Amino acid sequence: MGSALPLGDPAPTDGALPGDIEIDADADFGVYLHVPFCRVRCGYCDFNTYTATELRGARQDAYADEVLREIALSRDVLGARGALRPAQTVFFGGGTPTLLPAGDLARMLGGIRAAFGIAPDAEVTVEANPDTVTPQLASELAGAGVTRLSIGMQSAVPHVLAALDRTHDPANVATAVASARAAGLDVSVDLIYGAPGESLRDWEASVREAISLAPDHISAYALIIEDGTQLARQIRRGEVPAPDDDLQADMYELADDLFQQADFDWYEVSNWATSPAHRSRHNLAYWRGTDWWGYGPGAHSHVGGLRWWNVKHPAAYAQRLAAGESPAAARERPDAAARRLESVLLRSRIADGLAVSELEGEGRHAVASLSADGLIDGAAAVRGRVVLTRRGRLLADAVVRALTA
Repeated sequence: MGSALPLGDPAPTDGALPGDIEIDADADFGVYLHVPFCRVRCGYCDFNTYTATELRGARQDAYADEVLREIALSRDVLGARGALRPAQTVFFGGGTPTLLPAGDLARMLGGIRAAFGIAPDAEVTVEANPDTVTPQLASELAGAGVTRLSIGMQSAVPHVLAALDRTHDPANVATAVASARAAGLDVSVDLIYGAPGESLRDWEASVREAISLAPDHISAYALIIEDGTQLARQIRRGEVPAPDDDLQADMYELADDLFQQADFDWYEVSNWATSPAHRSRHNLAYWRGTDWWGYGPGAHSHVGGLRWWNVKHPAAYAQRLAAGESPAAARERPDAAARRLESVLLRSRIADGLAVSELEGEGRHAVASLSADGLIDGAAAVRGRVVLTRRGRLLADAVVRALTA
């Protein structure tokens, strides 16, 4: 069910945007569609997801209709401000979007198309559990306008999957990739490293297996222990060891080496692609701070510097929309200093980096020392850009602290 929502100012029941926010009609607009359903709860997961026993009356078979109601509301809200733009990216995340029938995902995508339009070259991604992907599903998704499948591989090693409470059959990852390819979809696979009991050799086996699948894109995330998860409780009780920071650093460097050898280039700290065309445009839009509307329980949105987030539980979400109200729980409007801090935090993570001229005071003065310490690329700094080295990627938080001092 995820962590608690942040605090914020009350959101109006009609979802209307403040009259004084400035919306850039030329800025890209993206869409995130949250599907909060999962068959089982993985021990490390802190996302806003629900198994069948946690739905409290909410229904999976009614979910597409509920999202369509929020899409209609969003069109009214943005239309009132003259801010209707075609979606450049659409991302179905979860949860497990492919627990819903392909027809339901297609209806939601059709709702976005009818409300806003979808750009001819839009990136449309669906996250998928390997066990749920069949040739028919992939074909139906492609026919609906999906362009990309993101497959949750996590590991190729059974005992590592067990430590993460992942229940999919590892053999189905290759089947899912083949189904996506046959349907003409781009393919991304997701990996997690640093699970309890995972060795460097285990991790190497998973990375090599992921590369052998010949995807267009690979994400590799260090396991983070979130309070309130089953894994956090197991660690606190001493049942399993906590992740080892040094081992995770070794795993990152090993993966980066193997990815480079296979012609994958990093474009964000945890993401690699075979070419710029295969980078996740949806995620890049987030790191660059463009506008997006997030649909579904607990989903977050950002338009014109205003952020808001929906009520968490699917039942509460459905009730709000059935009453003709916005599902937004609260919102906030960060000031200029907070927006500047977040811009450095996010944009310093990507290979394009950020301009030195955007830094202020001690942050700008820190560029020389960060370059001398091998944390940012010296040649790029001379050209006026802050771009992380591999060592800098491993110490990205420290770099951000120096740049925002």
